[in-house]
Amino acid sequence: MSIEQNKAIVRAFVEEAQGKGNLAVIDQYLAPDFVDHSALPGIPPTRDGVRILFAALRVAFPDLQVNIRQQVAEGEQVVTHKTFTATHRGEFLGVPATGRNVSFDMIDILRVVDGRLTEHTMVFDQFGLLKQLGAIPS
Repeated sequence: MSIEQNKAIVRAFVEEAQGKGNLAVIDQYLAPDFVDHSALPGIPPTRDGVRILFAALRVAFPDLQVNIRQQVAEGEQVVTHKTFTATHRGEFLGVPATGRNVSFDMIDILRVVDGRLTEHTMVFDQFGLLKQLGAIPS
């Protein structure tokens, strides 16, 4: 697949699974042997873990919006910088609902093989998010 096709696959997955909360597409986009190299503690590093995390995000942030700010790709790797905005309505990262509006950035590195996502690594500002939730003093 071309670099542009790989970017389009990642974009479609982000928009459907994260943006719309459509967890049914996880099996469509993620390979059966998918590995998440940066799974949060307590979450399996598998596509079932992705399903668990995305469901938890929807409970904690039911109005979650995802804005893809930038994508770059080389070969099978697609790097996506995105911003999440939402209202904290349920427990997340051990913090009970606060009703606060939050905004946080994330960078994902995904490997696309034969049209399916096979590996994931992420970097996101957990400290900044916890600060916005009031779990860490300003």
